Amino acid sequence: MPVARRLLAEWLRRLTSAQPAARYNRPMMLAGFPVRRVLRDYAISIAFWLPLSVFMSWQMYSFEQHFNPSVAFSDLLMVHGARYLSVALLTPLLFYIVNRWPVTGDLGKRTAAYLLGSVPFALAFATIRWTLVPPWDDPTSSWEPRTLQALFDLAFSTFFDVFMLYAGIVIAAHAYAYFVRGERQEIEQLQLRQALAQSELQTLRAQLHPHFLFNTLQSISTLIDTDRATAQTMLHTLAELLRTVLKYGSSDLIPFHQELAFVKAYLQLEQMRLGRRLVVRWKMSPEVERAQIPQLLLQPLVENAILHGIAKASQGGWIEIEARLQQDQLVVVIRNSIGGTSKCGLGVGIANTRARLKFLYGSDASFEFSTPDGNAAVAQLMLPAFIAPLAAAVNA
Repeated sequence: MPVARRLLAEWLRRLTSAQPAARYNRPMMLAGFPVRRVLRDYAISIAFWLPLSVFMSWQMYSFEQHFNPSVAFSDLLMVHGARYLSVALLTPLLFYIVNRWPVTGDLGKRTAAYLLGSVPFALAFATIRWTLVPPWDDPTSSWEPRTLQALFDLAFSTFFDVFMLYAGIVIAAHAYAYFVRGERQEIEQLQLRQALAQSELQTLRAQLHPHFLFNTLQSISTLIDTDRATAQTMLHTLAELLRTVLKYGSSDLIPFHQELAFVKAYLQLEQMRLGRRLVVRWKMSPEVERAQIPQLLLQPLVENAILHGIAKASQGGWIEIEARLQQDQLVVVIRNSIGGTSKCGLGVGIANTRARLKFLYGSDASFEFSTPDGNAAVAQLMLPAFIAPLAAAVNA
């Protein structure tokens, strides 16, 4: 959706504003004049008005058959074709004027200006109509010579009809301008919300790095005096983990197998510290390998399970990580035993997870944390299953 919204915003920007550009960037621009856009607008205008001329010609021909059967349909078609072609040639100009100076703010002056604008519109209409075909005399159903008197008669004898056409075009142009402006404002608001959400996501992701680093270093510090070799191995493993975090930088989504590799490396760190007190079980469906998942989404939940559920127990405990595809959703379940007196994980890990899912997926993702029997804690994630192409997954 964001891609579609950005394309719509770019289309609206180009439609409502002609930005000068270099000639080598836009070959259809003449000294900053948007030739292609003007040709398109006139093509749309002519395609709209000319079919009306055929309809009006047929209607007038059917009417004239009762009073003047000798009138030719081709003559009426030329008369009304010239009439509506004249309107078609003036319509894009009116749309441009309305888009540039709509009736907003100073309502009285702008309305008066548009009312007075009907006079030059009528004169321009009469001039184009008079140039295209000679004046048409309805009583005699014949063509008259082009004279200045005929031009003035054409301008003022049909002024009311032309004014109604003019008013209709101005109203339609305002409706279109307001629609485009509303769409543009909606897109700008959406882009602003997306920017704010992206900023919040970066803040949340940055929050995980020091939290993870502090807890891991604290675990290593407990082994420095008792088991230096293990502590040194843990430091090397931690360095590899941090290198992985830097590799993905500010990426929101990464392949599931990469997130899983990070979690496995983290669990190796904890197993170095806890030894046999930590038992890890895996239940992974093969199809989840190429699914996309937010970076560092699972590690804080696994960390909570160990710090609050296993490390506090004198006999240790177990953690089980399950992942599967369920219809069009990726389901990840983290279960762990509960021991000791430590509170269940309701700190940074869970709060951060809820916030990230909200900003990334809205209501399309869910997170539940529970202790159903008092002996185990269950954290369940359900999020849209975006599957990366096979080539992309292999490269990742």
